[in-house]
Amino acid sequence: MYEHMTFDFILQRMLSRVPDTIDKREGSIIYDACAPAAAELAQMYIELDVNYNLSFVDTASGEYLTRRTAEFGVNRAGATPAERKGLFYGESNAPVDVPLGGRYAIGELTFVVKERIGTGVYKMVCETPGTVGNGQFGALLPIDYVANLSRAELSEVLVPGEDEEPDEELRRRFYVAVNEPAFGGNVADYKQRINAIPGVGATKVYPVWQGGGTVKCTIIAADWTPPSPTLVGEVQTIIDPAGNTGQGYGQAPIDHKVTITGVSGHTVNIETTLTLAPGVTPGQVQADVESVVATYLLELRKDWAGQNQLIIRTAQIDARILTVSGIEDVTGTTIDGFPTNLSLGSDEVPLPGTVKIHA
Repeated sequence: MYEHMTFDFILQRMLSRVPDTIDKREGSIIYDACAPAAAELAQMYIELDVNYNLSFVDTASGEYLTRRTAEFGVNRAGATPAERKGLFYGESNAPVDVPLGGRYAIGELTFVVKERIGTGVYKMVCETPGTVGNGQFGALLPIDYVANLSRAELSEVLVPGEDEEPDEELRRRFYVAVNEPAFGGNVADYKQRINAIPGVGATKVYPVWQGGGTVKCTIIAADWTPPSPTLVGEVQTIIDPAGNTGQGYGQAPIDHKVTITGVSGHTVNIETTLTLAPGVTPGQVQADVESVVATYLLELRKDWAGQNQLIIRTAQIDARILTVSGIEDVTGTTIDGFPTNLSLGSDEVPLPGTVKIHA
């Protein structure tokens, strides 16, 4: 907004107010008197422009965006810890129960035993919030002595941890809240309430699913994979507990019988023929091709809630494969054995499978 207010522009405007009968050349008394003031004014305009942008949601960032959206009741979501399944074994590799509240280490992370799922199977919560708790698997080491415990293992992700909400996601959510007001159990209300639950990435809402008063909400996990039964159960309990009775004990309005389901994964297998640059072998590009295909499928999963159904397109796969260094051409690409686009169901998302390369 103030890009033209440079040091030279301000200085020349100041000197233009001085009569031409006075020496205004560089090094003169009046020039040396005006120059420091012009420099300070130019710096002030730079800071004014920055603060001007920080005062609007579309250009604000960080703390200023947080404060601006909070004025409308849209608060930045903080980081949440991962919930994982812990497996505990005693002598002869038999499952063994352990005390709740026990702390176990894996790498630089610590997990706490939160809830018993079954004999030797527990829900573990990472003490460090964020996605860092989603990635590690393997042996857990007890921080304090646990009687009869031979080994412990950190297993599947039950509820994925999430990092603090980034600026762009907060900005998008703010515009949704302002432009699509949530009220009384409308579609926007269900989406906003369910998406705010830790571990949920996005939601599709199906009103009047099985007649009046019934609603189906399908969710995808925050790591953009099919949610675990544990996460689906937690969301069900928050929205409409006690067996979908519609009694209003959850966040759903009275007489809304809500069923929470999760997306299902469809493993996508790709086969293609590549023309490689001289000296390049299929093995050298295999990992990169798998990476670009996986990235494409991830983009589709992130867009799942905004589409009636996802379509995996051979043209998109070819275009992304061509970005890999060492590949000159792509032909004969098939998806699950067919040379055509693959249309998924409304509640299906694509997951990376095998990528077979011919050269």
